[in-house]
Amino acid sequence: MSFKLSERSLSRLKGLDPKLIDVVKKAITITKIDFGVSEGLRTLERQKELVAKGASQTLRSKHIGGKAVDLVAYIGPRVSWELNLYDDIADAMRQAAKELNVELRWGAAWHRNLTDSDITAEELMHEYIDLRRSQNRRPFVDAPHFELA
Repeated sequence: MSFKLSERSLSRLKGLDPKLIDVVKKAITITKIDFGVSEGLRTLERQKELVAKGASQTLRSKHIGGKAVDLVAYIGPRVSWELNLYDDIADAMRQAAKELNVELRWGAAWHRNLTDSDITAEELMHEYIDLRRSQNRRPFVDAPHFELA
């Protein structure tokens, strides 16, 4: 099955780095899981709101410079937050980024670039979680988030 981005998702790509836009547009054509763009470019004010709510941990987000995008999984017409769906989206984003020669980082595996590994996104996420726990630190898993490395 082939998916495509909605007009709303395409409008949410405006202002992002062209390399990131290209990766998202390619990933939607190869993904096993339908997705849309929930957020791209952000203002500092929006970022402050997200930090205050605990949805982000930094005021120096790459969203502010147009170097990050948040994607949302769809099962039919409904949004889903099931983590395993985002692993599949991350696999498609990695494949697209590699084909376009773009370095990409995923918000569920902050310890290394998504494009520097050939293990599945799910394995990469577990590697990150295990690493953080071994450091007695809490992992911050933001599976919808992708950014240029």
